[in-house]
Amino acid sequence: MAISRKIEGYLSQSSWIRKMFEAGIALKQKHGADKVFDFSLGNPNIDPPRRFEDLLKDAAADHSRGLHGYMPNAGYPETRKAVAEYLSKQHDLTLAADHIIMTCGAGGALNVILKTILEQGDEVIIPTPYFVEYRFYIDNHGGCPVLAPTKDDFSLDIEAIEKLITRRTKAVLINSPNNPTGVVYDRMSIDKLTALLNDKSAEIGHSIYLMSDEPYRDIVYDGIRVPSILAAYQNSLIATSYSKNLSIPGERIGYVAVNSRMTGIDTMIGGLVLCNRILGFVNAPAMMQRIVARMQGVVVDVEQYRKKRDLFCEGLAEIGYKVRKPQGAFYLFQKTPIDDDVKFVSILQKHLILTVPGSGFGGPGHMRIAYCVDDDTIVKSMKGFEAAFKECRS
Repeated sequence: MAISRKIEGYLSQSSWIRKMFEAGIALKQKHGADKVFDFSLGNPNIDPPRRFEDLLKDAAADHSRGLHGYMPNAGYPETRKAVAEYLSKQHDLTLAADHIIMTCGAGGALNVILKTILEQGDEVIIPTPYFVEYRFYIDNHGGCPVLAPTKDDFSLDIEAIEKLITRRTKAVLINSPNNPTGVVYDRMSIDKLTALLNDKSAEIGHSIYLMSDEPYRDIVYDGIRVPSILAAYQNSLIATSYSKNLSIPGERIGYVAVNSRMTGIDTMIGGLVLCNRILGFVNAPAMMQRIVARMQGVVVDVEQYRKKRDLFCEGLAEIGYKVRKPQGAFYLFQKTPIDDDVKFVSILQKHLILTVPGSGFGGPGHMRIAYCVDDDTIVKSMKGFEAAFKECRS
């Protein structure tokens, strides 16, 4: 039986991240896991905070009736209230429980938003490099992704975004700290972007939404802070998860936060709640909701990631790579010694090192290195990085 032609086509375009991850499994089976240096997947290697484990035990031991039954599709009121209270302080904006919809991770949150706002053929502008699944998420709901180049340092190019806005533009989707570059879009860039969106919304006669995908918001370094889009722009929404700040990606727990000043907010919230249900998520996992309600503001030890970042950057710089330190997340978007990033990644693979070609993120000539691994893996991989570098130079 044939599958849909669209999905068959997508199979050939499927994520480089997963391809390299699966290649890693085969290499580990052949050479042994300790001989393969896998930097392909952004899978946190820092354990969740101890408080998470304690609360998980408490939740498992609770035998109260109805704990595992259906709930409001937006999530438990007490969980949404706890999230809203925390965000109100973080963003200096008054949010209530009704402004929060609990979701199955950030991916679920983004799909719920896109299902709610998009008409067939509507356009969503995405700065590049970008998380590879965005194109598929937008297509899921009849939209068209429009890729906007960024500057040489991967900061926002507001003029490039302005040239791409049309009457079909429904939203701009940003991701800061960015996967794959680790760049944090600064306050000046956000202010320029929101001023542009205000002007263009008035010009074309409908609101252009600003969506911010923020699972790495709490993983930042060197005193950098992530500007609040909720404070900056009226028609904004945040999609996020606890996957990275609590190291629980497999638990699939996140939320949508709607700006309390949004035009037509009641209709928006009603649409989001409906779409959470009809997309088949129904509601976010019950036990995880009960736990994260009591973990607002708790974050893994980010200092461990900073040390890994510095260890990797120093090692590559000593070899001769041109290194730019990421400001957040746990990825290096490293320029490859040759222009053909796919070829260089294949050279690294010969040395049992797995990275992801930047072309898969819309950033050719680079590779993404996920450094959320043991320090020993980073140190031992340097011989292979050096051998590949010398091979290209010779």
